[in-house]
Amino acid sequence: MSVTREYGAVTREILDELLSALGKNRVLSDHDGMEPYSWDETGKNFAVLPEVVVKPGNTEDVRAVMRIAQKHRIPVTASAARSGVAGGAIPLRRGIVLTTEKMNRILEVDPVNRTATVEPGVITNDLCKVAAEKGYLYAGSPMSTFTSTVGGNVATNAGGAKGIRYGSTRAHVLGLEVVLPGGDVLSLGGKIRKGTWGYDLKDLVVGSEGTLGIVTKIVVNLEPMPGRTADLLVPFRTIGEAVAATSKILALGVSLLSCEYLDQPSVLLTSRYVKYVYPFQDEAEAFLLIQVEGKDEETLERDCDKVGNLCYDEGAIEVFVADNRSDSADIWSVRQNYAEALRVKDPYFVSGDVLLPLSRVPDMVRSIEETAKKYELECVVCGHIGEGNMHPDIFKPDQMELREWESYSEAFFADLIRHAVDMGGIGSGEHGVGFVKKPFLTETKGEVEIGLMRRIKQAFDPDWILNPGKIVDS
Repeated sequence: MSVTREYGAVTREILDELLSALGKNRVLSDHDGMEPYSWDETGKNFAVLPEVVVKPGNTEDVRAVMRIAQKHRIPVTASAARSGVAGGAIPLRRGIVLTTEKMNRILEVDPVNRTATVEPGVITNDLCKVAAEKGYLYAGSPMSTFTSTVGGNVATNAGGAKGIRYGSTRAHVLGLEVVLPGGDVLSLGGKIRKGTWGYDLKDLVVGSEGTLGIVTKIVVNLEPMPGRTADLLVPFRTIGEAVAATSKILALGVSLLSCEYLDQPSVLLTSRYVKYVYPFQDEAEAFLLIQVEGKDEETLERDCDKVGNLCYDEGAIEVFVADNRSDSADIWSVRQNYAEALRVKDPYFVSGDVLLPLSRVPDMVRSIEETAKKYELECVVCGHIGEGNMHPDIFKPDQMELREWESYSEAFFADLIRHAVDMGGIGSGEHGVGFVKKPFLTETKGEVEIGLMRRIKQAFDPDWILNPGKIVDS
């Protein structure tokens, strides 16, 4: 049973404590300064204005903030790029927003241990670039590589196009420094890749969305750069053909780095935004974007032929192989700019995220179509289809008020999540739970499991001041 908790308010005295600890340039308390921190990509209609925003520059600053917050029972919501779409960065109980945007240093690239140590505010693409300059690949990057931070990726266990080969963020996090309420610091893991040394608290923190502690340092694994690669764009007349081809491509035994899915409406919309037209985009219902790796040119050509011939056998209209880096960038631009294109069309669009066994993806695609018709909504779909991770995105009807849209979109996704769970899936593969999906998490998990999650939260955060209202209630 949930407990209603009382939290302290940020008084003048508490504000002075924060100013003394951080300095005036690191504390915002005016409306205009705080407004951007009141919402994330879930939408401005969910905005909640914090009482104060703090910008720590290092671990000791974070410890000071957490001591003050614990002493006065002030809620603390961690924030960085605010690119999440489940409301994880929205300060539901107001209080303190702690943004890690100033903690944005790449502290070390260690070639011996193949690791990088970074602060949570590092933009993902900056880490990718530095790693590449040193001859390595940071493979834990999501599709939002230019806008997301590494700390945000850790918070939601974000995935991306290369997840089919390398896994999501958790697979790449080797170590974490975490500040708890009261200012205690945990050092979890390190530059090691295995271990049986007690409960793995590091993996528990990854994906906890700032509800267990404030991450202040991250040690990530670096992969060797892949060999030669080729990008294939494959249009199909029907969605069913594209999904059927995917399962057979995965069984071919070739080295795949990516296998992405875009339906026709999403391609038509995004191609206008990036000003690059996919071939057959007026005829094809679905597109696969496939990246193949080969140790040498001969192997790459052979494996591309295998994938291409299989796609033809499964009904592909054509198989286009990018001949150079420019063509590859153009092909990928449609997938990489997908979210931005949707936002230009409708700033109130709502993004979904369901994860299914691959065998049930065709059923899920049909369920998305049927549910969109039931709710009379315009819907586009993309996804990391090789992992069974599909992203249905819906647009607000022109005449619908924002308050009604909030509940209407929640009802739509509630139906989809229930369908996903019935098919052996879950309600989020990478976007997280936040508060948007919290009711469905509680609904679809047993009371024993929810009870264990509450007790874990209690152990880390006894006063429930960290990101209250997210994932589970007290």
